[in-house]
Amino acid sequence: MKFTKLFAAGATVLIAGSTLAACGGNSNSSSGSSKKTINWMDSAEIPTMDISKATDVTSFNQLGNVEEGLYRLGNKNKVEDALATSTKVSKDGKTWTFTLRPSKWSNGDKLTAKDFVYSWRRTVNPKTASQYAYLFEGIHNATKISAGKAPVNSLGIKAEGDDKLVVTLDKRIPYFKLLMGFPLFFPQNQKVVEANGSKYGTSSKTTAFNGPFVQKGWTGSNLSWKLVKNKNYWDKKNVKLDAINYSVQKTPSTAYNLYQSKKLDATVLDAQQTKNLKHNAGYTLRDTAATFYLQFNQKRKIFQNANLRKAISMSINRKALGNALGGANTPADSLTAKGVVNHDGKDWASVVGDKESASYNPADAKKLYQKALKELGVKTVSFTILSDDTDAGQKTTETLQSQLEENLKGMKVSVANVPFKTRLNRSTNGNFDIVVSGWSADFADPISFVDLFTSKNANNNGKWSNAQYDKLIADSKTTADNTKRWNDLEKAEKILLSEEGIAPLYYKTEAWLVRPDIKGIVYNGAGLNYNFKEAYVSGN
Repeated sequence: MKFTKLFAAGATVLIAGSTLAACGGNSNSSSGSSKKTINWMDSAEIPTMDISKATDVTSFNQLGNVEEGLYRLGNKNKVEDALATSTKVSKDGKTWTFTLRPSKWSNGDKLTAKDFVYSWRRTVNPKTASQYAYLFEGIHNATKISAGKAPVNSLGIKAEGDDKLVVTLDKRIPYFKLLMGFPLFFPQNQKVVEANGSKYGTSSKTTAFNGPFVQKGWTGSNLSWKLVKNKNYWDKKNVKLDAINYSVQKTPSTAYNLYQSKKLDATVLDAQQTKNLKHNAGYTLRDTAATFYLQFNQKRKIFQNANLRKAISMSINRKALGNALGGANTPADSLTAKGVVNHDGKDWASVVGDKESASYNPADAKKLYQKALKELGVKTVSFTILSDDTDAGQKTTETLQSQLEENLKGMKVSVANVPFKTRLNRSTNGNFDIVVSGWSADFADPISFVDLFTSKNANNNGKWSNAQYDKLIADSKTTADNTKRWNDLEKAEKILLSEEGIAPLYYKTEAWLVRPDIKGIVYNGAGLNYNFKEAYVSGN
């Protein structure tokens, strides 16, 4: 999932009072006025509530709490039955039959197996232009349909009555159950989608919900909304919270002030706050299973030069950048995030990491820069680095600008910091020189990362391309030999890193203060980050 940045350094820890303009009134878990409502924050506005079009952590965190699929992901990514009451798998692993429990949509409509069929077909339909359609690869005919080479109704999913769903795969998919817990594969209400047309998922009112909560008050661009317990949810007896008041907080000092005045029940911390507050009650580190990296727009001739890309990478002091951003961020030398995949007793990030090109080496960077200028036939280069308008986004671009101009004399670096939604749009449309991107694992497998940079993947915004890389990724998806699969994945990521197809920056670990009386939140770095279904306020 695309990852928005949170806070960075530059703000001191303030105690002064502030006010919170959040929907849902003043009810909060800490004031004593209500013990079933909590006030939560996000660092960015919601881009979309359309399952077929969402690509980012902010959207999926919302979708995972207001929608539900066959499974939910519990603690440590444990797959738990949700709408599926039973699952049968054929001996060859290619046919999955799910029996669905009785359930309803928030508008009272009956939820049936046909809602899954409609949702999946809509996502793989090339007319929808879903950037995530590639995750359906391996489900019968999905890739052909996305390429416009097969009819949408030939997708390997069918409803047998209201409560039986049958999925047919072209090949065994090792991580299929994890995929089914990811919101991309959840059902959609055809009546609501078609009634709202292009406006579907652009506000709370144009979306239907079937999860533990329903969303209210989001207009498509505002910075506050709330999640309210869904009275039609099949398991509502186990949903303990009445409401979660959300507000977008882009400034660390403001968020901390709101936490201090008990108007927020959780706040993410910047660098200075991390140092000052790490011994406080409620101090929590969240491993986001995310890597931040630079994408170079290969439509610009200068970024087609590998030596220039490598010079830029080796001019970046990643440790200093991580320190500036707070939390417990660590320098990255791989695309696959650390701590996400364990293979043969080793962290996969350490297996594939390219320590040389991700090392801070200004001397070698200068030599590569001079070589690149000669190859390009120019005396200098200039470009703009694009990122979010959060504190972290601004601190990142400022730090990179300073380091690059200091270490590579004559290089002219400008910065552009825009709202998260705008940055996603500009990235997708190729409207950038270099963009700071972040990706969090959808599930605990390297393919969740390396699939991004195949030539035709919609998330490959810089359009880096390598035929051998494409072949290795394709082979890893079709081989029945598990050893070969892992070898292909390793070779592929090493090609991407050695050619500086991207420049890894850091692995993101966030530091938070969370009110100690809030219990039962399930957090997973990969997939759905925050699962509030069974969260509660202790003492209630």
